[in-house]
Amino acid sequence: MGFATALSGLKAASTNLQVTGNNIANSQTTGFKESRAEFADVYASSIGGVSKTQAGSGVKVTEVAQQFNQGNIESTQNSLDLAVSGNGFFVLADKVNLPDSANPNAPVDPSLPTAYTRNGAFQLNSDGNVVNDKGQYLLAFAANGTTAAEGFSVGVFRPLTIDTAQGLPVATENINMKLNVNGAAVVPPTTPFKPTDPLSYNNTTSITTYDVQGNAHIASTYYVKTATANEWEAYLFLDDFGITVGKPNPPGPYLKSEVATPVNTPGAPIRMTFTETGLLEQVDGIAATKVDFVDIDLTKINPNISVTPMTFDLDYFGTTQFATPFSVNGLDQDGLPAGNLTGIDVDRTGVVFARYSNGGSKALGQVALARFQSNQSLAKLGDTSWAQTSNSGTPIFGAAGDNNFGGIQSSALEGSNVDLSEQLVKLIIAQQAYQANSQTITTEKTLIQTILNA
Repeated sequence: MGFATALSGLKAASTNLQVTGNNIANSQTTGFKESRAEFADVYASSIGGVSKTQAGSGVKVTEVAQQFNQGNIESTQNSLDLAVSGNGFFVLADKVNLPDSANPNAPVDPSLPTAYTRNGAFQLNSDGNVVNDKGQYLLAFAANGTTAAEGFSVGVFRPLTIDTAQGLPVATENINMKLNVNGAAVVPPTTPFKPTDPLSYNNTTSITTYDVQGNAHIASTYYVKTATANEWEAYLFLDDFGITVGKPNPPGPYLKSEVATPVNTPGAPIRMTFTETGLLEQVDGIAATKVDFVDIDLTKINPNISVTPMTFDLDYFGTTQFATPFSVNGLDQDGLPAGNLTGIDVDRTGVVFARYSNGGSKALGQVALARFQSNQSLAKLGDTSWAQTSNSGTPIFGAAGDNNFGGIQSSALEGSNVDLSEQLVKLIIAQQAYQANSQTITTEKTLIQTILNA
């Protein structure tokens, strides 16, 4: 019986040595979680239970349990390297298991996550999909639009794909101007207004706008003080062609904005009136801060292009008339030309943005995370990945930063959570336990030999 007890101790010590050695071997493995050998004593069972005098039958290994405490996060230079700081696993999927399993064009079923990992070392494959080193696809929640503000469909998975195509142009829809026109200004000495005569206007501003194809058009506005107190006229030109704003046509839609021809011929002006305190009161006779330019026919400006007419708002919100020099306190527009992909950004909530050379960005998706009721009950798959089991519970999916999920750090990786110094101490203890059990066998052998020689 002593041999069996010592042999169980040897097996347990050997397992402990293997577990500790495996921890040491993976001390530099990204996303690795250290394991701990857990033991229980063994007694011979009977109907009456365990006798008070029973010495015991040895030891057994009950579980090799992984410890899911946080590993150190180390910065990298790869924007697709991701680290979870806190609770959660990245969600992975394989290609569908078709009869022809070697089919390179097999589809991905994102509704069937196949593995979960803390190893965030991802890369792009030839199709632009974000994958790990085994070719498994990183799943993300589908974007509801092109901006993060439009949200994501949590639970609707898509393989995260980086679109390397050109960033689409965006037509200008809003021009925002926040000016101060000089309240002490006088009527220009030359009349009528001509854009080519600086003496016929007081001030001017210009900004580049874009049509739906990304063609650039210079929008210039000329400001003329009138003889009426607290009143100014603003003339809009697009590529040196005067534009007359389309007026409302009740009860129908706005009339189209007219393009003045020939070039440098002004259209009808926009009239801005201010209160006696210098605040903008009316634009074109109504209590508003903006005017709507509707369906500007660009073929009259450039007959070499065929493009959807431009429609945009010109907003003067915040414009004032104070007795200080003319100043531009804000001038911007929301159009963009076509652009090339220049980089990928991932924010702390896992939203992946494509950045383009035109200054635009596009939300591609939100990295999906999963958590479980019992991490230690997950099945070990190797390659620092796990699968759900009946004991782990079904995965709870969510986004980084929400509902007990940790944050995501881009250009970083979570290292192994193995404390090498601690493991070396455990290695010594496990070795001593192995030697002690070996000594038990030697002692038992000596006793039996003494009895046989008696």
